[in-house]
Amino acid sequence: MRSVRRTASVAALAIGGTLAVTTLAAPAALADDRAERAASALTASKQRITDVQEGDIRISDVVVNGGKPIVVKLSGTQKISITFKVSDRSGIEGASAALWRGANFNRPDAVLYGSHTLAQCGTGRSVSCTATVNVDPAYFSNTYAGRWNALAIAVGNDGNLVQKFRAAHTHVQRDSRLTVDAAPEPVKKNANLTVTGALTRANWDVDRYTGYSAQPVKLQYRAKDAKTYTTVKTVTTDSVGKLKTTVKATADGYYRYSFAGTSTTKPVTTAGDYIDVN
Repeated sequence: MRSVRRTASVAALAIGGTLAVTTLAAPAALADDRAERAASALTASKQRITDVQEGDIRISDVVVNGGKPIVVKLSGTQKISITFKVSDRSGIEGASAALWRGANFNRPDAVLYGSHTLAQCGTGRSVSCTATVNVDPAYFSNTYAGRWNALAIAVGNDGNLVQKFRAAHTHVQRDSRLTVDAAPEPVKKNANLTVTGALTRANWDVDRYTGYSAQPVKLQYRAKDAKTYTTVKTVTTDSVGKLKTTVKATADGYYRYSFAGTSTTKPVTTAGDYIDVN
């Protein structure tokens, strides 16, 4: 089963061991009246694109991937956690969560869900839950980089339902790579030193890393016996992601490039390239 649904709006909730899946087109067969009522509420909510809040059940403290961006390479499925808290005086019947991207959940660009629809929750009136979604770049396009929303759902033992379409958000970032090479080595003092490099990022459309153009990258220097780097200048990548600049060689030390990242691309910093100045 694919990790991304590009065309269908899907909300799933496992209730009492029976999986109830609803779509905008038609609800699936349900096990009991409580599940049927919850599924009907989910369907109605999606159609009007509003949150559902019934009774005293509450969802709070929703966090995706520990609060960190989701960095996606060219291969390898990641299991991303969505943690949240649910409270209801009657206890919790079931809870679930998913990630989705788009203007609204009626016509999402993509939905990410996990192998197990039911979140892992504690027992009692106030519980902590963890849902897991699968992130597989095999089904990604470059347009999927950027902001994603977390959908969180819970049902109480009394049938109360809460659903939040934008319970939290995260960013999916394309993995990035950065290189540096300072030359010539060794170099005479006060002679010109050319520092080249390249900034590339995962291109899910063509399944390889390609250059990231027009991006500011800091050239940084650390003296041989120093502990910290200082920024020498900012260099902008060319049309294919390459970097090139010239500095005066004044003392032995290390040069590196550092990219701060964007909402769609991971930050990255090279190791230092040591230069021996004669």
